[in-house]
Amino acid sequence: MKEVRLKIPDNKISFFMELINQLGIEVAEQIDIPEEHKTIVRERIKTTKPEDMIPWDEARKQFSFKEK
Repeated sequence: MKEVRLKIPDNKISFFMELINQLGIEVAEQIDIPEEHKTIVRERIKTTKPEDMIPWDEARKQFSFKEK
């Protein structure tokens, strides 16, 4: 699947969004991640020890998922 980014002038966004809705196109809003959260993640990456990591398949077994 391809991703397309568009810059829409503020005065045209309503028209554009109505067009997108009429065409049934999925829109993913960009989420701004606060710098504080980025700092926390970067610090965790720096301080993580490889011996403390486990493979995803193993970690996934520790979660319980709801049935749809």
